[in-house]
Amino acid sequence: MNTVVYLALALAFVGCALGVTSRLARAEGRLARVERKLDLIMEHLDLREDVARMDEVTALVREGKKIHAIKVYRETTGAGLKEAKEAVDRLG
Repeated sequence: MNTVVYLALALAFVGCALGVTSRLARAEGRLARVERKLDLIMEHLDLREDVARMDEVTALVREGKKIHAIKVYRETTGAGLKEAKEAVDRLG
């Protein structure tokens, strides 16, 4: 009997975890779309985000220190790894 209870609890836990993961993925997708729209608006208005230490990031890219540039970009902006990599790739 205990095995059945444990199995039911495990299945319930897995179901909840999958639900949370699914909602998180949808939220991340919505956030990415909003960020893309904001980027397009800023580009259309010819606005640039003033990121502190961006000169350092640019210099690191020119020196071929791409990984260090990504690290500094993430520390400065709070961006995720993918976003920071894409930003550094645009510089190089």
